[in-house]
Amino acid sequence: MNAYLTLITAVAPVFATMAIGFGARRVRWLTAEADTSLLRLTVNVLYPCFVLDSVLGNRALEKFENVVLAPAVGFGTVLLGYLVCYLTAKMLGLGDARKQRTFGFTAGIYNYGYVPIPLIESIFAGGGATIGVLLIHNVGVEICLWTAGVMLITGASLREGWRKILNPPVLAIVVAVLLNFAGGKNWLPSFALTVAHRVGAAAIPLGLILSGASFADLMRGARMGGGWKIMGVSCALRLLVLPAFFLVLARYLPCSVELKRVIIIQAAMPSAVLPIVLTKHYGGEPAVALQVVLSNTLVSLLTIPIWIRLGLEFAGL
Repeated sequence: MNAYLTLITAVAPVFATMAIGFGARRVRWLTAEADTSLLRLTVNVLYPCFVLDSVLGNRALEKFENVVLAPAVGFGTVLLGYLVCYLTAKMLGLGDARKQRTFGFTAGIYNYGYVPIPLIESIFAGGGATIGVLLIHNVGVEICLWTAGVMLITGASLREGWRKILNPPVLAIVVAVLLNFAGGKNWLPSFALTVAHRVGAAAIPLGLILSGASFADLMRGARMGGGWKIMGVSCALRLLVLPAFFLVLARYLPCSVELKRVIIIQAAMPSAVLPIVLTKHYGGEPAVALQVVLSNTLVSLLTIPIWIRLGLEFAGL
């Protein structure tokens, strides 16, 4: 029971920070007009600084297996999620082809950024090494999102998706890994490292606040009626079936402790929020995406501590 309470204590600040953004939007302290500039600042400046601060000097990323295997795991787990969720939607007849594609695209990918990072910081002593591996893992997630994901939601070519892979956070990860192999922390100016640390520290809190504000917008216009089957199936797949596979992978995959931790944390994650925006952009069914993400996120408040505890015990960590 004490271990479970510890995990709840670690999860609570993450959702409390999102709740601040939710409340700030509702009382109009954080306007929708401000989101674009704040998000651009987060993605183009704050998050790359966070990446540099997390990767430089990270001993776990001196291991070749982490640099190669972690993104392969990220790509493979998301691809599996897409396949399982899309094929289930077809088998159960969850709406027309457009709705089935949207369901697979939204339910198939887990929240891989702003929620896992603070959880790792709270749960694992010396979590910096694990965060570094998570960032490398997320490169694989991004590649799968913008290739297989774009194909799933549109049935079209990958041309636009490939361009999206070359974004500032991914480029920052590539540069930071190369600098880390070159011992960059030992010869880069100390003031540059200090700036990266201080600026990067704002990335995750601001990202969570913006996510909470986005949920306030989504819930204001959400159409949940008639979507109980979609919500139930998405929660069963994302928060019950797929996590079980992740735990088996964490136990039996011959990899580092840091990567096993990443797999366990990702096993517990609900669906990511970004696919809602992409669904609108690529002509999917926004109502289905809303139903999947909102239901997953609410249920995950209960399931995240359970899966993390089971995962750590099952994997022997």
